[in-house]
Amino acid sequence: MTGIAGKVVAITGASSGIGAATATYLAERGARLVLGARRKDRLREVVAQIAAQGGSAVGEVVDVTRREDMMLLTDTAIDRYGRLDVLISNAGTMAVSPFDDLRQDDWDAMVATHVTGLLNGIGAALPVFRRQRSGQFVNVASTAAYVVKSPQGVYAATKAAVKVLTEALRQESGPDLRVTLVSPGFTNTEGVGKGAPPEAAAAIARQRDEIAIPPSAIAAAIGFAIEQPAGVDISEVVVRPTAQA
Repeated sequence: MTGIAGKVVAITGASSGIGAATATYLAERGARLVLGARRKDRLREVVAQIAAQGGSAVGEVVDVTRREDMMLLTDTAIDRYGRLDVLISNAGTMAVSPFDDLRQDDWDAMVATHVTGLLNGIGAALPVFRRQRSGQFVNVASTAAYVVKSPQGVYAATKAAVKVLTEALRQESGPDLRVTLVSPGFTNTEGVGKGAPPEAAAAIARQRDEIAIPPSAIAAAIGFAIEQPAGVDISEVVVRPTAQA
């Protein structure tokens, strides 16, 4: 299947930011969507907005750190639409802080969401894609996977893990599957700095307001990777503000 129209796409972290923008972008181009997020009310709003514009979407409350939740997401795609063409692993948290703060719960949350959550998505979708002999993983990392800046050490490490896991999956995917890494730079989302200590959060928010690009820019990059003809794999895309060093 070429293009976006008619493809069944599951998205995690779909209640806001990049996930919601990507859902809207793909729905406008005819994709059929299965949206997952933890916030039920926000998820309902995104689904309702897509439906109001003539799109097709269903939402499921999903915590990517739970294997059964990711199975629910892929099962919903099969039950509702009969197949799954793309899994976009977008759920994330950015509670950055200096190591001396010892915010170990935040460290655990980033590892669980970005690394375990990604693996849970692979575990849920890969058997589906193998049976279909087609499918695409789109994994959202960050420019922090390429350049480490204090106090983003743990966040950067988890996003570097996303990059490594994506490349390893690509090498094992074979001729029938596609695997894409999308690494956003500074993007204007509500999750930037959320949960970080007040001083760090304020600094990140100031930088976001000065240079950040809209989530729609990342959505367009994801759409570009999805719309390619079968057999063409956009392996890696980095999208950053021109002002970001």
